[in-house]
Amino acid sequence: MKKTKKDVANDVEKERPEQQDHKALGAKLDLFTFSDLVGPGLPLWTPKGTLIRHLLDDFVWELRQKRGYSKVEIPHITKKDLYIKSGHWDKFKDELFQIKTREGHIFALKPMNCPHHTQIFARKIHSYKELPQRYANTTMMYRDEQTGELSGILRVRAISIDDSHIFARRSQVKEEIINAWDIIQEFYNSFGFKLQASLSLRDPKRPEKYLGNPSVWQETEQILREVAKHKATKTKEDIGEAAFYGPKIDFISQDSLGRKWQMATIQLDMNMPERFNLYCINEKGQEERIVMIHYAVMGSLERFLANLLEHFAGALPLWLSPEQIWIIPITSKQTQYAKEIAKMFQVAGFRFQVRDENETLSKRIREGETQKIPYLLVIGEKEEKSKNISVRRRGKDMGSMRLDKFLKQTIDEISKKDWE
Repeated sequence: MKKTKKDVANDVEKERPEQQDHKALGAKLDLFTFSDLVGPGLPLWTPKGTLIRHLLDDFVWELRQKRGYSKVEIPHITKKDLYIKSGHWDKFKDELFQIKTREGHIFALKPMNCPHHTQIFARKIHSYKELPQRYANTTMMYRDEQTGELSGILRVRAISIDDSHIFARRSQVKEEIINAWDIIQEFYNSFGFKLQASLSLRDPKRPEKYLGNPSVWQETEQILREVAKHKATKTKEDIGEAAFYGPKIDFISQDSLGRKWQMATIQLDMNMPERFNLYCINEKGQEERIVMIHYAVMGSLERFLANLLEHFAGALPLWLSPEQIWIIPITSKQTQYAKEIAKMFQVAGFRFQVRDENETLSKRIREGETQKIPYLLVIGEKEEKSKNISVRRRGKDMGSMRLDKFLKQTIDEISKKDWE
């Protein structure tokens, strides 16, 4: 018997050791919280958690920006007419949060972003010279998930998606998918994640599940096979796992616990451009139907961060840690030297604290290790005299080090986004 979403959520709970449970880590590291007044499945993000979210999103944008993407923004609600035209209403209306206005109109909290982006493209007539158009938009969307299916930030009702939609000619599709694949690989490699690509295809025995005609599906599925071949990647084919509007490449990652998760996705869509009459003017001055590529790098930012916390047991890479360094003077006599060091870190752009409370040294070190602070710098009388620092990294004593060497080493570590 096929497992329900609730069964899968319960299995995940059983498999996860307590010290790697993202819910426990989120509370201990003060990253996110939930409120009964706000409601289940609606996480509230603390300053530290919000910083991590923005750092992850900035990284994705950095990779996209150098490949010619532009940011767009869309509202969080829409008339149901948009989703009727896209085909989402018939498929997903029971999963939507619906809003009735005072005038009797039905709106919905957006459960996906692609129909909105079609309307940005459709705002004007595009010449073939303007294609491809590449839109990037990290935004929340909302789905009425059942309470029993919710699980920390792995499965929520307010989902942040680092969404992107490419509007291209058919002759440009392969190159655009390859570029999207490259972005996904670069992002996941920076965390040490290995990805397995899976082709999610239409089930020809159940045509009622999908939009469009079989010939279009055959063409789009063949394009994805050719891209996978170009990338010299072994892929398995999952019949019946396609989106209702097109086939896709799903990227599966395995975490440190050996569990597999679907993360990034690239979807090829020739149906929505048809439904919204999206075209460009080609070299002959004629209207030419364009193709739409949907893809997300992290997918759900919440799910990705939950996996990341559990994969690293909360010890995030230096560049991603909300607090990177604690400066710990042994006694009050070294506080002034600690503050001098702090000024250098401030100029260099580090996120740090001077922990000069009237607590024992061992207690402050223990707290720093509990909080997964990457570097603890202990400053005593010897360090002050030599103008050095005593470095502890992830619980390991690295010994005495010159301050300029430490600065160079950590700046390099951040710039390379090292994960080890």
